Amino acid sequence: MMHASIEPGGLSTWRFRSWAASHPGAVRAHNEDSFVNRPDLGLWAVADGAGGHQAGDVASQIIADALNAVRPGFSAAELLAEVRHRLAGAHNALRLEATRRGGHVMLVSTIVVLLARDDYYACLWAGDSRAYLLRAGRLRQLTRDHSLVQELFDAGAISAAEAVHHPSANIITHAVGADTLELDKVTDRLLPGDRFLLCSDGLFKTVSEHELAGILAVEEDLAAERFLGAALAQQAGDNITAVAIEASQLMAH
Repeated sequence: MMHASIEPGGLSTWRFRSWAASHPGAVRAHNEDSFVNRPDLGLWAVADGAGGHQAGDVASQIIADALNAVRPGFSAAELLAEVRHRLAGAHNALRLEATRRGGHVMLVSTIVVLLARDDYYACLWAGDSRAYLLRAGRLRQLTRDHSLVQELFDAGAISAAEAVHHPSANIITHAVGADTLELDKVTDRLLPGDRFLLCSDGLFKTVSEHELAGILAVEEDLAAERFLGAALAQQAGDNITAVAIEASQLMAH
């Protein structure tokens, strides 16, 4: 199990506390998830690699390494541009590595990134790793899955209940390392007390949103480990990764 808990001095008038943890799950031997936990930058991410033959962990780690290489000192707009640049570089690196390995090898990974700076947050994603926001006691999904099941649901071809256990639930339609890199983005104002959850599908496909909200609302530390524990208690069949972020505003002197 990987974990990190960091309390930096804060950015601007904001203070961020974050916890991150990852686990192979109750069934799989290898963990193909990676995370980024950089409250000092206002940068967090979860990547869920795919490709088989231990290529998924390579894919997600290349993305995490690219984002971890971001340096301090950027404005909000510059940070967003830098993250896009880093993800484009990781995308090209995955394409090149897949070509080097030959055959029909694919090195791809989902990505969900949260950026927080200057009273705003932005979320970028490709694939079905998710970002949630808990605000005023209400949990809201910020991202919309890039998946075949989501497309079928949006078209009215399947119900919400059918989507949960659909046989094509693992098919994603966007990814880093796929043919083209397409990132969606949402942005909004930060409010004091906002709590975010970034996670791979191994978590949200195992633990209900009601339970996710309850864990995210707990005031104690080690929130990320609590998410893993909830998923493992239900014998999660996939890798599980959670990054929990709390935003609070510093008092002006």
